Amino acid sequence: MEFLKRLVVEEEGQGLVEYTLIVLLVALVFWLAVKNADVGTALSNSWGSVTSCLTDPFGCG
Repeated sequence: MEFLKRLVVEEEGQGLVEYTLIVLLVALVFWLAVKNADVGTALSNSWGSVTSCLTDPFGCG
């Protein structure tokens, strides 16, 4: 019971928790932005172009 009282009163880890929440919020916003920008399809198309140029360098254009 004493431990629970001490958790409520002490504020030593408050800054760490706040910074963690900010980092999570930024990561969530970044993830949503990347998801909505459809980066995966663009990367897939680019990678396909690179592999086709490697297999046939003279046919690459």
